[in-house]
Amino acid sequence: MSETPPLDLISFLRAIPKVELHCHLFGTIRHETMVALNRRKNAGISEEEIDGYYVRGEKPKGVLHIFRQLEKLIVRAPRDLYDITVDYLREAHAHNVRYAEFFWNPSGVLAQRTMTYVQARDAILGAIRDAEKALGIVSRLIPAIDRQDTPEAAFEMVSLVVEHPAPEVIGLGIDYSEVDRPPELFWKSYRLAKRRGLKATAHAGEFAQHWRNIETALDLLEVDRIDHGYTVLDNPALVRRCADSGIVFTVIPTNSFYLRTLPRAEWATKHPIRFMPGQGIRVHPNSDDPTYHIVTPTGAWFMMVKDFGFSIDDLRGFMTNGLDGAWIDETTRRRWAHAWAAEFDALRGRLTGG
Repeated sequence: MSETPPLDLISFLRAIPKVELHCHLFGTIRHETMVALNRRKNAGISEEEIDGYYVRGEKPKGVLHIFRQLEKLIVRAPRDLYDITVDYLREAHAHNVRYAEFFWNPSGVLAQRTMTYVQARDAILGAIRDAEKALGIVSRLIPAIDRQDTPEAAFEMVSLVVEHPAPEVIGLGIDYSEVDRPPELFWKSYRLAKRRGLKATAHAGEFAQHWRNIETALDLLEVDRIDHGYTVLDNPALVRRCADSGIVFTVIPTNSFYLRTLPRAEWATKHPIRFMPGQGIRVHPNSDDPTYHIVTPTGAWFMMVKDFGFSIDDLRGFMTNGLDGAWIDETTRRRWAHAWAAEFDALRGRLTGG
């Protein structure tokens, strides 16, 4: 019987089982897909502008602008959402993502009045179901509030979500620019979602926004996990509270704010992600907007080692954090935790130098 071949670090990280808890559907569109959709829809976006979307770091136009272009000019029919979702899940599966919870902002698409919420949602859910049958990847949808909307518009969107439930729609998120859009603006939407049985998460403490946004997300929005949350480190009492509660923070190694604002030579050594686990914060790495950040699920885990200096033991803990942060039933969680730990350890035994 032949021995199993050794693995280098990248191969090991690609092979380990993963969950993905923080990824935006519109942030997964590949460059070639964007070009093809632009031509097919006759959207009129220049090639230079599209090329500028796929630049690591400071982009000519930010990700929010890209999403607006998609909403207004390109995603015009349910089939578009189906195709984008299938592409994402195929790519995630190629990196051994076994379970994914991903965000989709309904408001922008619905504002164009080319499809209803149910038509749009069902296209995404069709892709989720087809990918599970074909590939085995399990995934769930998190509608997310566009925090550039008014609180009233957000409440109207969340009302649509809860009035048309589906088993694959499991929670509520909120994203886009946090600057001057604190979480308390949207407390009514979160209260409605929680009352109707949905889980909740929120982008908070991103772009160096105040730690109070994290505290507000916990106390007023009653979130079950935190997306980003880097400024938690500015408040030792809040750090202790989050550490004691075990709440999971979905962190993004490619987060561009610190890449822009810290000197390149100091970016990785001063990034909050480096210090959060040492303070007892449970983190889990994710790809966020993978094609615009030029990263894969494997690449996000690689950055945790290469850029932030975490060990293989740390990675095993991050994998456990992801399972504990996932919105799955306890029986599945225990089963996966046992099987994945054994799989991780077997792969580690093949890791060169591991």
